[in-house]
Amino acid sequence: MSKDEIVTVYPHRHTVPTDLLREMCECATERIDILVYAGIYLPEDPRFFSTLKKKAESGVRIRLLMGDPQCEAVVRRGIDEGHRTMDGKILNALVNYRPLFTSHPESAFRLHDTVLYNSIYCADDEMLANTHVYGIGAYLAPVFHLRRLPGGGLFDTFANSVQQTWEGARPVTEHDITGA
Repeated sequence: MSKDEIVTVYPHRHTVPTDLLREMCECATERIDILVYAGIYLPEDPRFFSTLKKKAESGVRIRLLMGDPQCEAVVRRGIDEGHRTMDGKILNALVNYRPLFTSHPESAFRLHDTVLYNSIYCADDEMLANTHVYGIGAYLAPVFHLRRLPGGGLFDTFANSVQQTWEGARPVTEHDITGA
């Protein structure tokens, strides 16, 4: 039953234990997938960034999907949240991630132009699904901590969303970061 896949529900992203995602990634042996618009708080955390680097060096597949700063969906999200700076947040995150994807080409970074209904953070069979609620920042929206279980389905629904977005996204280029 799907309810068994729900480990915990947090009322807001800011109430998720600060080390939970890093700990999930530290335990990953196969893959780490992250689907966000900006997720700027992640590469600004030196311990999280170090964990991704170590995992990339150990052969864990890392796929990071960020919003294309030029797309209408990103512009709209910034307006809806009341700050109009989502594109700048994404560019800042890309600059912060640059050392990882230039030194670890097996780690893949792509930009998507989708309307993002959830930010999804997946490490093997553990996932945080941060719902997006109109008019508020993702940090104020609920988060589901999920665990893949045989016969479940809830986890796979979110994981399929990541895969579909990945297939329609384009690789990040140096021009996306530097404008040159």
